Amino acid sequence: QVQLVESGGGLVQAGGSLRLSCATSGRTFSIYAMAWFRQAPGKEREFVARIRWPGVITTYANSVKGRFTISGDNAKNTMYLQMNSLKPEDTADYYCAAVLTQRSLYDYDYWGQGTQVTVSS
Repeated sequence: QVQLVESGGGLVQAGGSLRLSCATSGRTFSIYAMAWFRQAPGKEREFVARIRWPGVITTYANSVKGRFTISGDNAKNTMYLQMNSLKPEDTADYYCAAVLTQRSLYDYDYWGQGTQVTVSS
Protein backbone atom coordinates (compact mmCIF):
# COMPACT_ATOMS: atom_id res chain seq x y z
CA GLN A 1 0.00 0.00 0.00
CA VAL A 2 1.05 3.56 -0.70
CA GLN A 3 -0.48 6.56 1.03
CA LEU A 4 -0.50 10.01 -0.60
CA VAL A 5 -1.25 13.34 1.09
CA GLU A 6 -1.38 16.60 -0.84
CA SER A 7 -0.81 20.06 0.60
CA GLY A 8 -0.03 23.59 -0.53
CA GLY A 9 -3.27 24.58 -2.21
CA GLY A 10 -4.89 27.95 -1.65
CA LEU A 11 -6.12 31.17 -3.16
CA VAL A 12 -3.80 33.14 -5.44
CA GLN A 13 -4.18 35.97 -7.92
CA ALA A 14 -3.68 35.43 -11.62
CA GLY A 15 -0.01 35.56 -12.48
CA GLY A 16 0.98 34.28 -9.07
CA SER A 17 2.63 31.05 -7.97
CA LEU A 18 1.94 28.11 -5.70
CA ARG A 19 3.85 24.97 -4.86
CA LEU A 20 1.93 21.79 -4.18
CA SER A 21 3.43 18.91 -2.24
CA CYS A 22 2.52 15.24 -2.20
CA ALA A 23 3.92 13.31 0.75
CA THR A 24 4.14 9.58 0.28
CA SER A 25 4.34 6.75 2.83
CA GLY A 26 4.10 3.00 2.86
CA ARG A 27 5.68 1.00 0.03
CA THR A 28 7.31 4.01 -1.57
CA PHE A 29 10.21 1.88 -2.85
CA SER A 30 7.70 0.18 -5.18
CA ILE A 31 6.61 3.36 -6.96
CA TYR A 32 7.31 3.45 -10.71
CA ALA A 33 5.92 6.91 -11.46
CA MET A 34 3.91 9.69 -9.87
CA ALA A 35 1.64 12.29 -11.37
CA TRP A 36 -0.58 15.27 -10.78
CA PHE A 37 -4.15 15.48 -12.04
CA ARG A 38 -6.75 18.17 -11.58
CA GLN A 39 -10.51 18.44 -11.70
CA ALA A 40 -12.36 21.70 -12.10
CA PRO A 41 -16.00 22.06 -11.02
CA GLY A 42 -18.27 20.41 -13.56
CA LYS A 43 -15.40 19.03 -15.60
CA GLU A 44 -13.67 15.71 -15.93
CA ARG A 45 -10.38 15.00 -14.23
CA GLU A 46 -7.43 15.86 -16.45
CA PHE A 47 -3.78 14.92 -16.51
CA VAL A 48 -1.33 17.66 -15.53
CA ALA A 49 2.17 16.18 -15.23
CA ARG A 50 4.03 12.99 -14.48
CA ILE A 51 7.51 12.07 -13.23
CA ARG A 52 9.31 8.78 -13.43
CA TRP A 53 10.15 7.84 -9.81
CA PRO A 54 12.78 8.44 -8.67
CA GLY A 55 14.15 10.37 -11.55
CA VAL A 56 13.95 13.32 -13.85
CA ILE A 57 11.95 12.05 -16.82
CA THR A 58 8.86 14.23 -16.94
CA THR A 59 5.75 14.65 -19.07
CA TYR A 60 3.40 17.63 -19.12
CA ALA A 61 0.00 18.48 -20.46
CA ASN A 62 0.19 21.15 -23.15
CA SER A 63 -1.97 23.46 -21.05
CA VAL A 64 0.69 23.72 -18.32
CA LYS A 65 3.93 23.23 -20.25
CA GLY A 66 6.36 26.05 -19.54
CA ARG A 67 4.43 27.20 -16.47
CA PHE A 68 4.38 24.15 -14.18
CA THR A 69 7.32 22.05 -13.02
CA ILE A 70 7.00 18.60 -11.49
CA SER A 71 9.83 17.33 -9.30
CA GLY A 72 10.54 14.83 -6.58
CA ASP A 73 12.71 14.41 -3.52
CA ASN A 74 13.26 10.70 -2.98
CA ALA A 75 14.95 11.26 0.38
CA LYS A 76 11.85 13.05 1.65
CA ASN A 77 9.42 10.78 -0.22
CA THR A 78 7.73 13.88 -1.54
CA MET A 79 6.66 15.05 -4.98
CA TYR A 80 6.13 18.69 -5.86
CA LEU A 81 4.31 20.76 -8.44
CA GLN A 82 5.63 24.28 -8.84
CA MET A 83 2.94 26.33 -10.54
CA ASN A 84 3.91 29.72 -11.98
CA SER A 85 2.01 32.26 -14.08
CA LEU A 86 -1.25 30.87 -12.78
CA LYS A 87 -4.44 31.54 -14.71
CA PRO A 88 -8.07 31.46 -13.57
CA GLU A 89 -8.53 28.34 -15.71
CA ASP A 90 -6.02 26.55 -13.47
CA THR A 91 -8.62 26.65 -10.69
CA ALA A 92 -9.34 23.04 -9.68
CA ASP A 93 -8.84 20.37 -7.08
CA TYR A 94 -5.37 18.93 -7.60
CA TYR A 95 -4.66 15.27 -6.92
CA CYS A 96 -1.43 13.33 -6.78
CA ALA A 97 -1.27 9.74 -7.91
CA ALA A 98 1.21 6.86 -7.92
CA VAL A 99 1.59 3.75 -10.02
CA LEU A 100 3.69 0.66 -9.25
CA THR A 101 4.25 -0.58 -12.81
CA GLN A 102 4.69 0.92 -16.26
CA ARG A 103 1.19 1.67 -17.54
CA SER A 104 -0.78 4.31 -19.38
CA LEU A 105 -0.15 7.94 -18.55
CA TYR A 106 -3.67 8.06 -17.12
CA ASP A 107 -3.81 4.81 -15.12
CA TYR A 108 -2.69 4.86 -11.45
CA ASP A 109 -2.92 2.60 -8.45
CA TYR A 110 -3.12 5.14 -5.62
CA TRP A 111 -4.63 8.59 -5.23
CA GLY A 112 -4.50 11.34 -2.66
CA GLN A 113 -7.50 13.23 -1.31
CA GLY A 114 -6.76 16.42 -3.22
CA THR A 115 -5.92 20.02 -2.46
CA GLN A 116 -7.89 22.97 -3.76
CA VAL A 117 -6.33 25.69 -5.90
CA THR A 118 -8.26 28.84 -6.69
CA VAL A 119 -6.88 31.49 -9.03
CA SER A 120 -8.68 34.82 -8.99
CA SER A 121 -8.70 37.17 -11.96
